[in-house]
Amino acid sequence: MCLILIAYQTDARYRLVVAANRDEFFRRPAAPADYWPDAAHILGGRDLEKGGTWMGVATDGRWAAVTNFRDGSNARPGARSRGELVADYLRDPALPGTYADSVRHGARDYAGFNLVFGNHQHLHYYSNQQTATMMLGPGVYGLSNGLLDTPWPKVERGKSALSGAIASSQGPDGLVESLLAVLSDRSIAPDDALPNTGIGKDWERRLSASFITAPGYGTRASTVLLLTGDGEIHFRERCFGERAELLEDRRFRFVPSRTDSSVRPAS
Repeated sequence: MCLILIAYQTDARYRLVVAANRDEFFRRPAAPADYWPDAAHILGGRDLEKGGTWMGVATDGRWAAVTNFRDGSNARPGARSRGELVADYLRDPALPGTYADSVRHGARDYAGFNLVFGNHQHLHYYSNQQTATMMLGPGVYGLSNGLLDTPWPKVERGKSALSGAIASSQGPDGLVESLLAVLSDRSIAPDDALPNTGIGKDWERRLSASFITAPGYGTRASTVLLLTGDGEIHFRERCFGERAELLEDRRFRFVPSRTDSSVRPAS
């Protein structure tokens, strides 16, 4: 996943708003969002190669998402799958702070990553390119393949569009549609605004769009997660094919359970 936009406690109608794109090679097999057969309290897409996920939510309200930290000069072919980080958090009912401690201990087993995770009360960010976990306060945040709030063009555009969508929202369904439109932005940044992450100018240019279309690689899923002021979770995911055609459009809604995370809510 290569773009995550977050608004945390910025509007009384929405305690949490997350809009994210997953960018990946199309040859890597994946399943669209659903409740997992082997962990029925987890809702999210799934990487069928390694078993993890790029973003998901548990029925008790815990959620997490991950991006890679892009550094073309530091390949780690034998590293563990970063999708494990999200899946492990969603499987374990530990508090976010406790999980943050465990992630730091094993951080060197993974290539560069950014992980955001939390529940209805807390929001945390950790990258293995830094030493400390950050507990985030109310605000609007953006994350791509640099560190949190690194001002890449699509991060800055996305944060502004996220704030505008929330301000003009007439309700959860309308907000979800607006955010899916934000995630579909294919604007390419000018060359003088591109980062230098060691992958060459042509790829920096291609990857500067929020929604990426490139040979064999691109945006495969756009996901929106809302936690409303009255405690309801809305989860929407669109999956795309190699020609950017819509393959799946899945919608889920439930009220988090504080007692039995094995109960599957109605979709």
